[in-house]
Amino acid sequence: MPHLHKPLAKLAAWILLSAAALSLKLEPAQAQAGIVVENAKAEIVFGKTIAFSAKITAPIPIQQISLLFRGINETVTRVETVQFDADGNASFVYDASQNIFPPFSKIVFWYQATLADGNTYTSPQTEINYDDNRFAWRVNTRANISVHWYAGDDAFGAAALDAAGAGVIAFNNLYPVAFDQPLDVYIYSNADDLRSALPFGGTDWIGGHAHPENGVALAAIAPNDSQKIEMETILPHEIAHILMYRALGENYFKQPAWLLEGVASNMELYQNLGYDEALRDAASKNSLIPMQDLCASFPADSGSAYLAYAQAEAFIKYIRGAYGNGKIAALTGAYAEGLDCEIGVTKALGIPLNQLDQNWRETELGQNVFGATLKNLAPYLVLMALVLSVPIWGALDFLINRLRYGKK
Repeated sequence: MPHLHKPLAKLAAWILLSAAALSLKLEPAQAQAGIVVENAKAEIVFGKTIAFSAKITAPIPIQQISLLFRGINETVTRVETVQFDADGNASFVYDASQNIFPPFSKIVFWYQATLADGNTYTSPQTEINYDDNRFAWRVNTRANISVHWYAGDDAFGAAALDAAGAGVIAFNNLYPVAFDQPLDVYIYSNADDLRSALPFGGTDWIGGHAHPENGVALAAIAPNDSQKIEMETILPHEIAHILMYRALGENYFKQPAWLLEGVASNMELYQNLGYDEALRDAASKNSLIPMQDLCASFPADSGSAYLAYAQAEAFIKYIRGAYGNGKIAALTGAYAEGLDCEIGVTKALGIPLNQLDQNWRETELGQNVFGATLKNLAPYLVLMALVLSVPIWGALDFLINRLRYGKK
């Protein structure tokens, strides 16, 4: 058989391939597997319910539909089996009465459907804002800062925006950080409204709260004659938490409570005179809280919490004065490495935390730490003396008898 010329051979091969492809196209087309999700939405009644709904269809019957959702910054996904009708209309109502999701955060949700063939298909995610829609919020924005409020006039909003901006400037003077992301401040008119928005109601004495990872600061400030002082105290404090998180990322959560709260308290534009009185009183009674005990968290009761904030504010002020502002970044850097509370101070400042605590008390509060320690240990020393007195007197009696009777 004679050989074909190369161009003719290529042409023949192309004809054969085209014929094969044509024969495949003549086979009946199979339906594309998967699901179609339409009108996916979530209706929020803040603090009460989140009603999820969607229409889900598929080319073959659906056996089961599940709703999956979580906070945008959460790692745990909630999974709920949802009811659906013959047309694929699915719905589920989530009980939001515990306020597990922070106010003004984002929630993502999506659906999974298992079809009659046993295969499971997943829809794209939908993102919603979990806003506190109980109030008619007003907003005032400058640069990347937005202040929201529902009680008070335009002057109230302008003053709040000024206080928030001053807080950003104060923080950058201590700890420079890029301010290129939005920051939202929401001002409730009273503490009850604020607490009702927080997970499990917050604490009775709370006046402000921050969700650093969401870039949201909350405050309870009523429109009155003292509003300026409250704004310039609460807002810089809460904003400092947000900016510290932006500087440190997830390493923010490795920082001691006394460091985070101490830095935030140092950003307040008005000094809390009550802190000085609380410190002097605690120092005189030898009831100051060891800073080591303020590493993981602050006490829950209002009295101890107030003292803890006073100590943290004064402790950071002492570090800034004795070692310089730059050492604050050295401290956060040491803790970002995962060092424990005692070792982090040692690495950053060259002194253990307990020694730094002692130096602060002696230098700033005039407390005789050794005398206070001895006083606190006095009951235990007396008890130890009583316990040891029995064997000591027994030994003395034994020696006296040996000498008296010449026993060897």
